[in-house]
Amino acid sequence: MTDEEVGQYWERNAAAWTLLARSGSDIYRDHINTPAFFKTLPAIKGLKGIDIGCGEGYNTRLLAEKGALMTGIDISPAFIEKAAEMDAGINYIQGSALKMPFEKASFDFATGFMSFMDMPDIRQLFREISRVLKPGGMLKFSVSHPCFNPYRRKNIKDAAGNTCAVEIGDYFSKEMIIEEWLFDTASLPASAALQPFAIPRFVRTLSDWVAALLEAGFIITSLEEPCPSEEAIAACPRLKNAANVAFFLHISCTKAAARSLVSP
Repeated sequence: MTDEEVGQYWERNAAAWTLLARSGSDIYRDHINTPAFFKTLPAIKGLKGIDIGCGEGYNTRLLAEKGALMTGIDISPAFIEKAAEMDAGINYIQGSALKMPFEKASFDFATGFMSFMDMPDIRQLFREISRVLKPGGMLKFSVSHPCFNPYRRKNIKDAAGNTCAVEIGDYFSKEMIIEEWLFDTASLPASAALQPFAIPRFVRTLSDWVAALLEAGFIITSLEEPCPSEEAIAACPRLKNAANVAFFLHISCTKAAARSLVSP
């Protein structure tokens, strides 16, 4: 599947995704993923940043609130239109992350919030990010945890119907998956009319991610696996599902000042 074909899927998802995300339906983003991401984010005030696969701009706006001079890029024109509606002083660009319309060394840091696993060529993605980052620039991104969300995954439930374990298989499969699902729509009276998202996901191992980063000249500085706190689970019991295995993987990197050659 090409990058353009992936973009067509996201273009069709954009309206419903924006409606649900802005209604508070994305509970794992709001209560686990984004708070953990920002908890370990270094100071970015006054720095030029690029948010890659920015979607409707939720996290891009949070980065701007931290004082960063933000640009957001997304392959979907509809998402860029939705992001620009919020008018947060952010420069939004429609385009492919695999061929970004920016000069070399344009940004001090780059972020990606749960967007990189939907891109068909992560080696090209990281080469392109390296190109637009300044030497020593930071890259921080989150993805579905490759070890716990491989090609086959099944939740195991206890007698009360709560997820108590996860069954996984075909970890080394390289097949692309079209996942169909929807956020929790209980808070939206008109939600019954919404169709499930159709999302291409490219299955990769942990070593695939690491190899692609090293090849592009990045130095990995930290790995994080967010887990919901007891307080968060008490406030939103559905988060307990994310306490059995890690749902997310956060990777922080630095672009090497002088790129070294790494065999693919």
